Amino acid sequence: MNDERLAKIRHAAGELRSLSGGVEPRALVVLGSGLGGVVDAMDVASEVPFAMLPGYADSTVIGHAGRFVFGTLSGTPVLAMMGRIHLYEGHSADKVVLPVRAAHLLGCSVMIATNAAGGIAPRLRVGQTMMITDHINLMGANPLTGANIDELGVRFPPMADAYSPRMAAIARELADEASIEMEEGVYAGVPGPNYETPAEIRYLHAIGADAVGMSTVPEVIAARHCGMEVAGFSLIANVAGEMTDSHEHVLAAVEAGAPVLASLVAGILARL
Repeated sequence: MNDERLAKIRHAAGELRSLSGGVEPRALVVLGSGLGGVVDAMDVASEVPFAMLPGYADSTVIGHAGRFVFGTLSGTPVLAMMGRIHLYEGHSADKVVLPVRAAHLLGCSVMIATNAAGGIAPRLRVGQTMMITDHINLMGANPLTGANIDELGVRFPPMADAYSPRMAAIARELADEASIEMEEGVYAGVPGPNYETPAEIRYLHAIGADAVGMSTVPEVIAARHCGMEVAGFSLIANVAGEMTDSHEHVLAAVEAGAPVLASLVAGILARL
């Protein structure tokens, strides 16, 4: 079974390489709900629908374009994901992180993951960027469950440094230089797809979460297992626990704050 899992990852990596337009990516950039605008600044070589990747699936979520984009951003060869698939869409953790593992085999040593999230900490406001400094996995799933894939990483990978101090320092420098009010905090990953109840938000606040969302955590675990250096950012799209609007309203809030987050992503890639 373990050989079969590795074979699927290698097959996916091979297919992506054949569709890459000759780009050999150094960084994987995962773009959450409404954040696909980062691709506008790329010199694009190739675009590939999610559904073309063997073992993966198309995204069913509004705001996720469902495409892999190869190109360069700030001079760095990049594989960007315009959207992602989620556990709540009925996919396994293995399937959710397949592109992360494939990107590692393609040569990506860095991953920048972004998402739209609900703000829990009182200091956070809608449209603000929060750099993720740590996470809490409440998703009930882990991509490392099952026999370890030794070719990717060790059985018990440490997570004390899940989010790269080096990349965090670069982000802080960029924020200071551009006078960006970037917050920092802990991201809680939950299964979804419903938004949280007020009682759940009180619980999350009590255990140390500053923001909450339905993605990113499995990708970070898989990336760190592979030895990739990780940075993560949440764009605060609503005040968690008071969510009565539709997903479309969340996307509207994200659109307003997306340019700032896009500039941070591009700036980090330029300084790697």
